[in-house]
This record gives sequence, structure tokens and C-alpha cells, in this order.
Amino acid sequence: MNYWEFDFTLAPRIPWADIVVAQLAEIGFDSFVETELGVKAYISENELVQEQVDELLSEFKNNNEVALSFEQNFIPVQNWNATWERSFDPVYVGNDLSIVAPFHKDPLKTKIQITIEPKMSFGTGHHQTTRLMSRALLDLEKVPSRVLDMGSGTGVLAILAEKLGAKNIVAIDIEDWAYENALENAARNACQNIEVLLGDSKLLDGKEFDLILANINKNVLLSDMSVYTKSLNAKGLLFLSGFFTSDDEILVDCAKKTNLALVKSYSEENWSCLIFEKI
Repeated sequence: MNYWEFDFTLAPRIPWADIVVAQLAEIGFDSFVETELGVKAYISENELVQEQVDELLSEFKNNNEVALSFEQNFIPVQNWNATWERSFDPVYVGNDLSIVAPFHKDPLKTKIQITIEPKMSFGTGHHQTTRLMSRALLDLEKVPSRVLDMGSGTGVLAILAEKLGAKNIVAIDIEDWAYENALENAARNACQNIEVLLGDSKLLDGKEFDLILANINKNVLLSDMSVYTKSLNAKGLLFLSGFFTSDDEILVDCAKKTNLALVKSYSEENWSCLIFEKI
């Protein structure tokens, strides 16, 4: 599958890079890489609706608080890995976790190292939300046995869950290339306890988990909240990310209606991760 790359230059970069990412995610962009001047955003050729992009960009161009420019580049599928190699540096979450690619030479040693070949999937650890979810997992006293990684992308959170002790993990993504990528990355990291599935929240019917990880956009989280709650065991935990701290209230209110209680929160550069417990 071919991709389009949008290379945005933003002044100021913060907080506008995050705002651009959030808006683009709403219209189908699924991979992002931060740059010194802004952010690169990627969308598959089949998903791109140019009119939606043009409408969104016109709003930013008419905003006096930010200067925005961009280049739009077509990336044939065979050049995808080369594109990532130019921009994918190792990612570190303190001294506990490093997320690297096979082409990285001599990365710094950490307690846990995960090797990811990103291909066309989101979840390399570069985005704040992946780091937030990773930090929340690392902070658990004990990762429970049965874990769901919903919207798994590269599978990095499922892989981390296994490395932290989970014994029965399901990773689900709606995109076929993410499904294939998660399978490859699980094998690359010698994982034995991850079942990768292609589909959406309908696959959760009849399944139960002690921990659900959902790093998806806000609208999907709100739509599927009750499904997640139904699939959680009593006292089970739900980790949510993929949205700004300004969206916390609406997520918390929705969670309360499905018998979920907020127990902890994380944030990084206006991005949020909320931890709920089923009551």
C-alpha cells in the first residue's frame, strides 16, 4: 500500500504540533514522527480525502497564533522502511525501556529492550501517548495475566506487557498491515503469549481481561467505553490514551457511566493517559 507524507513546519512548534496531530488523527492519519521544526504525518493512499485535509489546513492557515507550512510527498510502499530509517531514532523511557529498530547500532542498554520494525504501523514509541502507556505499564507493581492491547499498531505495548510478566495477551487492530506488523514484531521479540487478531471491538464479545490498553483516538474510546468495561474483570484496569489533557473530563465522565473509577493519570506535553479501575 502506498502512503502520503505531510511534512509540517510550525511556529511555534509547541503546542501546535500536538494539535495538528490530534486533528489529523480524526481524519485518518495513523502515523506521526516529531521533527525539530514540526511533525511528519502519514496516511495511506486509500484513506486520504484531500478535501478534508484542505479544510483542516485552511483553519490553521487562518489562525494568527501559528505559522504553518507543509510539503506533501508520495511514498510508494517499497520506500516505507527507508523513510522510517531516516527519522526513527531509539526511544527511551527512563532507564527501564528502550524501543529500537533492527538498523540501530549499539543503542543504550536498558532493563527492557524491544525491537520494532515499524513498517506502516503506528506505535514506535516516538509519540507521547505510546511513552505514557509504556510508563504506566512499567509503574505497575505487577502486570496481570490477561491483557488486551486494543488498536495495537506495531504491537509494542503487547510486547512490553509480555516482557513484564503477562501470560495471556490479545492484540487487536483494524488495519491489515498493523496485524501483519504486530505478528512480525512479536516473533522478532521472541514473544510466546500474544494472540494477534484483525478486527475491532466486536472481537471482544465473550472475552475477559484483567487489563485493557487502548491508545486510540478520543471518538473511538468514547464509542467503545462500555465494551471495554464489559470485557474487564472486577477490579480490572483500563489504560486510555490518544487524546489531550483538555479531553480528560469528557473521558472521565463517560467512564463513570460504565462503572469505571479514575485511579491515576499521566501527562506529557498536553497529551494524557488515564488509568481506570472497574468498580
